[in-house]
Order: sequence, then C-alpha cells, then structure tokens
Amino acid sequence: MFRSLAAAGLLIAAPFIAQADSHEDIITSHAYLNFGEPRYGPDAERLDYVNPDAPRGGEISIFSQSTFDSFNGYTRKGVEETTVRSMVPESILKATADDAYAAYCYLCTTMEYPVSRDWVIFNLRDDVTWSDGSPFTADDVAFSHAMSLEQGLPEFVAVVKNFVESVEVLGPHRVKFTFQEDAPRNDVIGFAGGSVWSRKDFEENGRRLDETQTTPFMGTGPYVLGEVDMGRSATYTRLDDWWGEDHWMNVGRHNFDAVRVEVFSDGAAALEGFKAGEYTFRSENSSKQWASDYAFPAVEKGWVKKVELPDGTIGQAQGFVFNLRKDRWQDARVRDAVAMMLNFEWANETLFYGLYERPNSFWQNTEMMAVGMPSPEEVAILQPLVDEGLLDASILTDEARLPFVNDPAQNQPPRRARRAAADLLAEAGWEVGDDGMRRKDGETLEIVILQTSPAFDRIVNPYVENLRGIGVDASLRRVDPAQYTELRRSGGWDLANHSPTQTFEPTMTSLKQWFHSDTAEDSSRNLMALTDPGIDRIVEGFDGLESLDAIQLQARVLDRVLQAYGFWIPQWFKDVHTVAYWDQYDHPEVIPPYALGVLDTWWFDADKAAALREAGAL
Repeated sequence: MFRSLAAAGLLIAAPFIAQADSHEDIITSHAYLNFGEPRYGPDAERLDYVNPDAPRGGEISIFSQSTFDSFNGYTRKGVEETTVRSMVPESILKATADDAYAAYCYLCTTMEYPVSRDWVIFNLRDDVTWSDGSPFTADDVAFSHAMSLEQGLPEFVAVVKNFVESVEVLGPHRVKFTFQEDAPRNDVIGFAGGSVWSRKDFEENGRRLDETQTTPFMGTGPYVLGEVDMGRSATYTRLDDWWGEDHWMNVGRHNFDAVRVEVFSDGAAALEGFKAGEYTFRSENSSKQWASDYAFPAVEKGWVKKVELPDGTIGQAQGFVFNLRKDRWQDARVRDAVAMMLNFEWANETLFYGLYERPNSFWQNTEMMAVGMPSPEEVAILQPLVDEGLLDASILTDEARLPFVNDPAQNQPPRRARRAAADLLAEAGWEVGDDGMRRKDGETLEIVILQTSPAFDRIVNPYVENLRGIGVDASLRRVDPAQYTELRRSGGWDLANHSPTQTFEPTMTSLKQWFHSDTAEDSSRNLMALTDPGIDRIVEGFDGLESLDAIQLQARVLDRVLQAYGFWIPQWFKDVHTVAYWDQYDHPEVIPPYALGVLDTWWFDADKAAALREAGAL
C-alpha cells in the first residue's frame, strides 16, 4: 500500500545525535536506512541521474489496456487507472532510482528517532500545499494513518494494524509516531513515512479509501487530473504553482506539461494506434511485436525510435500461480505435473524470438537468489524448521529448484516429461478415464487458466494442449479487465498470472503481505492463498535482523523454500527496457538502475517535435 513499505527501514548517515531524558541517543537526520550510508547528503542539490537543464513543456502520451472505472488503488473495488499513482500522491519519505536502500525526507525537513526506534518525529516542511492550495499539516498525517487502518486493503491492515501505539500532533508541522513494542523495528519508520491524504478532501467530498473514486484523492504532487473519458482516456496536467518546484529532489524532473493515457482493448490495436500517432511513447511487452512488427514507415524514416535501454531492477518473477484454495492444488505432485507441461524453451525459440530468459527466483539476478546446495549458513536456519517438522528434510540436501527444461524443437514436451508427469498424477490418485481425462473420487482434474490479454492466447493455447495430452481437462478463459479483476478476487480460477517480485531490502512487513498465512484469506498479493507454517516462520525471521548480510541470507533461505513449494510456475523475463517513441523526446545520458523514468526525468524536445510536424509525421 505504501511504496516505503517495500523500500526502506532506517539507521542513519551523518546524523545529529542528542540525548533524551531516558538517556537514549536521539538521531536527527535527513534520510533513513537500516544499514550503511545514504547516497545523498543533507546538502545535495539534485539527483545524479537527472538533466538539471531539462526543458519544460509539451505532452507525452502512453497507452493502457485497463478499461478503468476508478482512480483509487487502495481498494479491491473497481479497476484503477494506475498512472495516477506517479502523478498525484506523494509520501513523507521518498526513495530514489539509484539508491536501493535509503529513503529521504521529502515532505519533511528532518526526522528524529531514538536508537531503539520506539518512535519517530517528522518535522514537516511548512511550504507544502495540496493541489487546491490548502496547507499540508501534521493533522493530515494523523488523519491518513487512521484512514489507512480503518479503510485500507485487507492484506495491508492485517500486517500493520499492530504497528502504531499512538500518533500525536505536536504542532502544525510536527508529528510523532510511537510504535508498539513488538512492531518490527526495521520496518516502522518506513511505514510511518508513507502516503498521506487531505483531511479536507475526505471530509468535504465524502471520500473513502475502500470505495471506487471517479477522481483522484487530492495530492501534493506535481500533476492533477485534467480531461477524462472514463475507461478510455485520462490526461494529467502539471500545476503551474506546485510547491515542490525548487525541492532538490525535483530538479530536472516532472518536465511534461501534460501526460495523456489512451486505453486500447488489446495489444495489437494499441500498436496500430501507436503507428498512427494516437499516442507517442510505447513500452513494448510483446516479443513478437518487438521482433517483427516495427518495420513500418515511421521507423524506417527515423520518425520513431526503437531502442533497448538498461534495466537494473530485480528480474521480474512473472509466472502462473495456483489457486491453493482448491484442494486439488494442495498436492505438490499435481502442481509439479502441471508445471512440467509449460514448454518455455519451445516458446522462447518459436514465439519469443529468443528474447527472454526464464526466472527461477523471486530475487532473480541478485545476491538473494537461492542457487545450488544450501550453504552452511542457510542450513543453520533451515535445520530447526526441519527438526520441528515444518519443512521436509529434502530442503537440506536438494539443490535449489529449477524449472523443468523441455525441448525447444517442439511444443509437446518430450516423452520422458510426459511420462514423469503422468506418473505423478497417477501417484496422487488421478486416474485416466475412457475419455482420456483424469478423475479422482468422481471429480475431473480441471484447470481454468485465467487471462485478459489476447496476446497470451498463442502462449496459453499450446500449454492447454500439453495439459490435455496428460489427461488434464485444461481450458483458457479470457475475459475483459473488469471480469478478470473480479474473478481473481472471488477465486474463480486455477492458474492466473502474478508477479511477486521482491525488493533489494525485503522486510517482514512486505513479505507478510506476499507469503504469510495471515494474508491468505483476502489478498491481492498473496493471491495464491499460501498458508505454510514453515514459510511463516522464515518470514517472521526477518524481524530484528541487524545487517544487510543477515537479511540477504534470510532472503536466500526464503527463496529456496518458496521455489521448493511449487505454487509458482515461472514464465519469462528480460533485463532491458524495450521502448519505442516518436522522436520528440529525450532522456538523461545515464539511465538510473532502478527506473526507466519516462514520466519522471524525460523531456519534450520542441525542435524535434516541430521537425516531425513539418515532415507530416504527426
């Protein structure tokens, strides 16, 4: 719910340390991180990766396949227009795209907290205003905390409801969070420094976090909603008198006068719209289109740029997840048999033009990725859980699980794979009937693969064929985005797409929302309804870890166990941004490792735009 839950906890760099009446050292600082030093000091003038002289003006337009009916992402109701998240709201603390561990005072000037992190005081900026010009105050922060616990997403509330003992308004721009004794200390300050809402906006306009909203909540950010055609397009316009214009973290950023979002029903239609100039920037997520559909005149004439840019983020853990609410998917043998029938090697060779790799970790391409045999340090964490019967002993002796490797020459997995999958299903009690379908206790082994994008048909349909070949009554159910959202919530599916990609400094708070039994009943993150006492204990083991090395070790252990559980069938990922845009934009020379930053640090080039118009391109 709050970006900072995934980004930061904190001990601090170059702090001012005082001493309270309790004789506990009090730290005052501009930034917070649990370990090490922040990249930027208190006298920083700008972020390293921006162009401080970037011109202001112009419009950038992007596309979406979400036929949205809401601007509220803090509820399970409705379908959100997601661009709003980076346009309108802001948080007390803010991360950067080149520092994976620190969070910096943004709506505050400094923060104060004891070494114990039993509380934190935010000294808020006195020049911050909401988009209507009304002042941002400590009362808004206290109000926001109350709203998040009363009306927030269930998986969020389930995890953080016992974090805070009290929130005190100490002055118009000074607010104190006091944390409960058992709240995880690596998480609490990042939690307190999260998103804020305007009390005035909520009270005067009857707002609720748990209801759909046809306009965004009032924000302190650089943009407000302009023209909107619900479900079809939305435009955000930059405020002329935005409070944050001269903030050091905003130099060279938020350069477009307008950001327009156009909705298309499917990927093919969206590409045709791009070719026609209906929108001007495209992040391509289809390997087929990237490899074969960009030989159109505007590219050949140089009007449209097609480029690959570096991506230093954690490799996306995109995959199918099983709906573990259904008894048939509780059996690991059945899950394994189903997973073996996805032929990534053939798909990558035949459908993806060799552009992808397959993830096998929730922390792909990082030091937290479990590989090979468990190290002695991992065994020391795993052994007590094995001794208590919470984990199978094989976790100590087996190598980290890798996806089954199939034949790239043909879609149908080789005979050995089909035989192995059939043996697993038979061992689990699913026998083949006269019609070739497997049944157990009179129930057919059905699997509904839920999708919303037609682009997935060419991938899922061959998978369906492979599953039916081993007696699984598989089918693809493709629905519109609104139905897709509702079916995922109601559990009307067996396999669905999910991307539980993690952060560089995982916290117990965030991991509980993804993988803990506490969030299994109703969660958009723990979509698979995972409930496992061994995994719960490993997640809870992140609380109180005192070094980044210890956190990374704990993450490798968790990664190893999550892989072994087999609730996730990894799909594919790539480590570059594949983008195309009409040549009227530019970007900083150095792309930061953790964000492409198109709507953040890129800018409109008026001369290039004029040249396109003169050539009749746009």
